[in-house]
Amino acid sequence: MLLVLVLAISVISLAYAGYLAKFVLGNDMGTSAMQEISNAIKEGAEAFLKRQYSTIIMLSIALAILIFVLYWFAKGDHELAWRTTVAFLFGAGCSALAGYIGMWISIRSNIRTASAVRSSLDRALKISLRGGAVSGITIVAMSLLGVGILFVLYGGSADDPEVVKRVPFLIVGYGFGASFVALFAQLGGGIYTKAADVGADLVGKVEAGIPEDDPRNPAVIADLVGDNVGDCAGRGADLFESTAAENIGAMILGVALFPHFGIKGILFPLVARAFGLIASMVGIGMVGLKDDKEDPMSALNRGYYVACILAAIGFYIATYLLLDNNLWLFAAGVIGIITSIVFVFITQYYTEYRYRPVKFIAEASQTGPATNIIAGLAVGLECTALPVLAISAALVGAFYCGVYGLKEFADISATGAGLYGTAIATMGMLGTAAYILAMDTFGPITDNAGGIVEMSKQPEEIRNKTDRLDAVGNTTKALTKGYAIGSAALAAFLLFSAYLDEVTHLTGKAFHTVDIAKVEVFVGGLLGAMLVFLFSALAIRAVARAAYYVISDVRAQFKENPGILQGTSKPNYARCVDIVTKGALKEMVPPGILAVGMPIVVGIIFKQFGLGAESVAALLMVGTIGGILVATMMNNGGGAWDNAKKYIETGMYGGKKSETHKAAVVGDTVGDPFKDTAGPSIHVLIKLLSTITLVLAPLFI
Repeated sequence: MLLVLVLAISVISLAYAGYLAKFVLGNDMGTSAMQEISNAIKEGAEAFLKRQYSTIIMLSIALAILIFVLYWFAKGDHELAWRTTVAFLFGAGCSALAGYIGMWISIRSNIRTASAVRSSLDRALKISLRGGAVSGITIVAMSLLGVGILFVLYGGSADDPEVVKRVPFLIVGYGFGASFVALFAQLGGGIYTKAADVGADLVGKVEAGIPEDDPRNPAVIADLVGDNVGDCAGRGADLFESTAAENIGAMILGVALFPHFGIKGILFPLVARAFGLIASMVGIGMVGLKDDKEDPMSALNRGYYVACILAAIGFYIATYLLLDNNLWLFAAGVIGIITSIVFVFITQYYTEYRYRPVKFIAEASQTGPATNIIAGLAVGLECTALPVLAISAALVGAFYCGVYGLKEFADISATGAGLYGTAIATMGMLGTAAYILAMDTFGPITDNAGGIVEMSKQPEEIRNKTDRLDAVGNTTKALTKGYAIGSAALAAFLLFSAYLDEVTHLTGKAFHTVDIAKVEVFVGGLLGAMLVFLFSALAIRAVARAAYYVISDVRAQFKENPGILQGTSKPNYARCVDIVTKGALKEMVPPGILAVGMPIVVGIIFKQFGLGAESVAALLMVGTIGGILVATMMNNGGGAWDNAKKYIETGMYGGKKSETHKAAVVGDTVGDPFKDTAGPSIHVLIKLLSTITLVLAPLFI
């Protein structure tokens, strides 16, 4: 009955996403000049994704074969071999589809937003948010549907309790497949978008002195394509694997509660997520401007608060129906919801130019690029403190809610009870994931709409309207990164606990302690910290290399054809798109291989000392802690650099084309690979480490 409810809500949500897509596609597509630019963006995005996915499919098949061979021959467990491999491929396929849907709707919403803004800002806001919502709702619904279907197929509806309790361990491959595709989607998209952006900014704004989104810039279409393949396809796959991995991790922890709650304890995460999906859909439907003077961010915040309140009510209903109205466990869920709101405020403080950090960077830009970079690094390092305090408070609070909520059950240890509390908090934090993802995809849609308006030479008052939406879009993109790292932190603790549970389940011995006083285990932790920094270095270096290809091409086009800068001849946009596509795909493989290979190598080497599982646990634990801090620094530091430039562009400290502005453009360019390539890729890395260790745990024992 519960599974039927979850699957029914997922299907209804997909139907609602279809209705929103119909609403978006039913809007006017503007002038022929607008359509020409939109078609160029569409062609570039689809060409990149086609090439990227062919690479990802080959890598996924190779890894699936490796998983199958390792289980079949190394462990001799034939049933686990085929079930894990099938789950891996299913998760990879769903994750790829989720990313594609995000990009598909985005490249069709941008032109309609650009057209609508000419008559009504409210209409443009609704088109761009509902375009983003198609992606957000589809991704969360597909994640639920995928886990639910696998749960049924692998015996979750069987009468034998032992079979049911084993199922969550059999479907971890689904989370690993989703994480694997998300890593490459985020890396490839992030490298593409920032290489194009850096190339367009440095040669266009700094060297040639032409404004942003100017049609004379050969890299401008590649830059607009990058918004879609990075922020839509990449983040779509990222949040898909977040919801999938967290559902599975919480289900594994729910197995310990089976004697008391039966299957309800295992299915609680899916039911809570389904109610959160309904809350997000209602919130999205309520967004609208009272008049054209209202700040669009206020309208988005209204919808978000409605979604949060409804998610809390849904959580209470789920707790009442499935967990015997346990108010302590409900409180753990509320802690998760409050944490998500706190993360939104922290990110706003560090990345909006109303507040001190961004103003500090803008002020420092008056004395040149060097002081801008120093100020930006200081803000990036400082901004790790509040998120860590928020995560710490949430983890401790939720842990003790679990302890008090389940203390009447003598057979459940305090640790096990506390871990279930943190699992429920993670569910709470991700309750509004569909709404958050809608706001994330809203960003590139409005950015593209602004580019289309600028390139098609629309009147200045129209560009001013798209600038208002674009400024809000920049804020929402920063907010979703903060939200993603917060949820990744809670989820990593949850998945780490699930890993310890799985090792206990496989060995029959309690495994709750990781002893870093053992040299092999300490080395595992050290390698985990190193992995985060080396991975970040490879991702940022990849942007530098790919950007070099773009800059060389733009300079060459200006030199070969002087008519481009005079506006008498058109640049070759397609050549630039092709160059950055090849560069991004070539550069995304090394950091991806490093991320997948490191935990496998550490586990297999230290298995020879009898400490494989414990050394991998140390790698996972320290890598996660390091990853949370580095990703927070990069996301918020990069966002602050970006908005310091935008603050100066409003007329502060000399405004556009001043020396202060040039210094801020340099800072923004340094921050670009931080906030849009390395930072978001680390979110995926953290969860990939968790899912890969869950899947391959039997090999480390």
